[in-house]
Amino acid sequence: MSKAIDAELKPVRRPKIELYWVIIVVWAAALAVLFGYHLWTNEMPSPEAFSLLGLPVYWYGILIVGGISLGAFVVSRLAWERWRRAFLAVVPDELMTMPVTAVSLPESIQTKLSKQGVPTVGELLLLWGSDPRNLRLKDEERDELKTALAELPNVDPVWLEEAPWRVWNPDFVWNGIIICLILGLIGARLYHVFTPSPSMAALGIESARDYFQNPQLLFNLRNGGLGIYGGLAGGALGLFYFTWRNRLPLLPWADMAAVGVALGQAFGRWGNFMNQELYGRPTDVPWAIYIDPVHRLQSFADFSYFHPAFLYESLWNFLTFGLLMLLWRRRARVRLLDGEMTAVYLIMYAIGRTLLETVRLDSRVVSLGSVQLPLAWATLVSLLVALSMVLWIVVRRWRVRAS
Repeated sequence: MSKAIDAELKPVRRPKIELYWVIIVVWAAALAVLFGYHLWTNEMPSPEAFSLLGLPVYWYGILIVGGISLGAFVVSRLAWERWRRAFLAVVPDELMTMPVTAVSLPESIQTKLSKQGVPTVGELLLLWGSDPRNLRLKDEERDELKTALAELPNVDPVWLEEAPWRVWNPDFVWNGIIICLILGLIGARLYHVFTPSPSMAALGIESARDYFQNPQLLFNLRNGGLGIYGGLAGGALGLFYFTWRNRLPLLPWADMAAVGVALGQAFGRWGNFMNQELYGRPTDVPWAIYIDPVHRLQSFADFSYFHPAFLYESLWNFLTFGLLMLLWRRRARVRLLDGEMTAVYLIMYAIGRTLLETVRLDSRVVSLGSVQLPLAWATLVSLLVALSMVLWIVVRRWRVRAS
């Protein structure tokens, strides 16, 4: 957390243009130029961006990590808004501007606070309420500071024990993203292991049994094999654990996280473009992408141009991100319940994925024993997700009206 946060405490208007909007526009424009170059020349950059300590670094990974980072940055800014608003709503102006020197503290503590750029009681309360450890004081010094703050007029003792702004501390975004990513990766891999795509047959993988008969393949991510629904389930489990451990409200944090996930997916899908994968049926539409022979599915080796399925999903995710940001800005006006933005994200993704499966070539169909259904697993999961979220919204709304 920043040492000098005086500007964040002043009741100034939010910036007209957040930095993340500039990054989004510039990044999207660069990708649009790259796509236009490909349509014009049929050429693609090398999948390998550069080497680091003798190891290749691929554009696929750069785009995914970049998308996740940008999504997390957006979520941190949304959390910052709630954090600042919750603080300003309860702390009176006289405490905001009161100098720290007005607090009866030993000179050693005053010196430490001064070095950290904490000149006012308002900033001191903000840091204390978010996490007293941010003040970098010894335990006995924190106890002394707490006693001194409690003696100030207009200081609510609750702020010193469980401040209402603590739960929106934007630092939680960066602290919690690690566990969410780890469990998300595990979930994404397990989803693929149990529903491997038909193209994995070229590597000797036709069912989950093949993975478990060759355990070393479970950890070989270089040949692909991550499923988005498994990733979402694992990430949700990580978010549940992190919010429970830190006593945070799960559904509001899930709503903010959904905004970042949609944006991360929108940019991350371009990694598939760099790898010449996730393309759809052969087509002659003007925006068809050229796939090198080495990357074509064997049954479509005689075709050159295919639907850019990755682009369709990316654009749909951008649309979802825009919708979620609109709902976020107007959530009070439309009276959204906690968790409904997450439900909207899941419904939107499910709809987009169902539509995408109509052009995808490499999807595992549902098989129940010897019976195969003309339906991809991703479509079935999408329908179940969308229907369950709609039902959840309807039931919750009905209960609220009935109470």
